[in-house]
Amino acid sequence: MRILHTMLRVGDLERSIAFYTEVLGMRLMRRKEYPSGEFTLAFLGYQDESEAAALELTYNWGVTQYEMGNAYGHLALEVDDVYAAVEAIRARGGKILREAGPMNAGSTIIAFVEDPDGYQIELLAPKV
Repeated sequence: MRILHTMLRVGDLERSIAFYTEVLGMRLMRRKEYPSGEFTLAFLGYQDESEAAALELTYNWGVTQYEMGNAYGHLALEVDDVYAAVEAIRARGGKILREAGPMNAGSTIIAFVEDPDGYQIELLAPKV
């Protein structure tokens, strides 16, 4: 078994695709509309889906906003240099929630950014 994808519901598919491709550097791998179900799916990632898990963005036609609830935590992305990634994301218009630095109870370098729908994304340095 392996994880195939994680799904997030988004209120504006084009805005979200732009964030994940232009700000976080993912690639749009496929997209399909389902007129009878009134939704569109877009799959994004850094590697081909046969090699790594993808991010599925689901746009339910006519729904522009979702409640976050209290169960969702965050997505996590490993980056070579958290400090440089934060600056690159900021330069591309991304929202920084927590600046790069050591985590509260340890030495791992982390940062948090937010996507256009309010989903938090943790940036982590590679484990040494």
